[in-house]
Amino acid sequence: MSRFLHTKFSSLTPYDTSGEIESMNGYIRLNTNESPYPPSPKAIAYSHEASQGLNYYSDPDCSKLAAKIAEMYSLNPPQIVFGNGSDEILNFIFMAFCENGAAFPNITYSFYKILADFHGVDFITIPLKDFRVDVSSFTAMNGRTIFIPNPNAPTGIAMSLHDIEAVITSNPQSLVVIDEAYVDFGANSAVNLISQYDNLIVTRTFSKSRSMAGARLGWCMTNGELSQDLRNIKNTITPYNINAMTQAAGLGSLEDEEYTRKNIDMIRRVRDNTRSRLQEMGFTVLDSSANFLFAKHESISGEKIFSTLKKNRIMIRHFSNPPEISDYNRITIGTPEEMQIFLDVMKGITENETK
Repeated sequence: MSRFLHTKFSSLTPYDTSGEIESMNGYIRLNTNESPYPPSPKAIAYSHEASQGLNYYSDPDCSKLAAKIAEMYSLNPPQIVFGNGSDEILNFIFMAFCENGAAFPNITYSFYKILADFHGVDFITIPLKDFRVDVSSFTAMNGRTIFIPNPNAPTGIAMSLHDIEAVITSNPQSLVVIDEAYVDFGANSAVNLISQYDNLIVTRTFSKSRSMAGARLGWCMTNGELSQDLRNIKNTITPYNINAMTQAAGLGSLEDEEYTRKNIDMIRRVRDNTRSRLQEMGFTVLDSSANFLFAKHESISGEKIFSTLKKNRIMIRHFSNPPEISDYNRITIGTPEEMQIFLDVMKGITENETK
């Protein structure tokens, strides 16, 4: 680090992107939970058309996008705030609402801890119970902002709306953030609870089900007061955070629900088939409502499986910490063809290692 860096940033641990660039060089990339399918043709066409006007600033309110999402979820446009990916929305939330600290599961999206450290937010982690969010432990958070992905990552297990509502009602003094990055693949959205509770924010992204990870577009939905707070933060530091081409692509995607639904259905079918095939090979595979699986073999270490697949130019995600998941790997669902290659290689690994 340079001698000019502020001391408060001297111990930062950046988000781990290792392997992502390497996986672009001829690898089958099953490590970053991207969609294996391109964006909607309508999204591409709208984005191309918008490129002709890049001499002008983009709409800071993403008005067309906000109107469309409001129509889809029976909200008002001011209840919706957009970010450069849902990660930026999470950053705004940590900046705006975590004065009293934060709480999130101990095995979950690692960016929560990174943001807490970055902003100097005191946080606690709540252990999972049988890899599920333990609702009974998310009580009496004393004003801490609660972050829960649904489905959770990297486990893929979804919560019921009943359990989400239990967290909200048992913490009336806490803001509850339900991160729905993967909700389209099989979980139930908490969006309809927004009208009932003033302490709920639901975050969403175009990165997963809408095949737009490279476009960087996310949003959140909440009540008017919270959304205005977030909009004030956004407009203070980055008013034009969503470029015109990304806004246009997002609108095109929203106007092509048939395309999105077709891709989601294919991913779910391939996911369930992959889960069955892995179980036949001796894997324990958690239930998944996401576009990935979380699996461990009965006798082969997670690190061994990861490294052997990598030698075969297949990238999955291995977690060395915490220890309780060190034998698990997270496997993004690719195309049927990619998953067949993955399964063929995995079969060879299991046969060779268990002789």
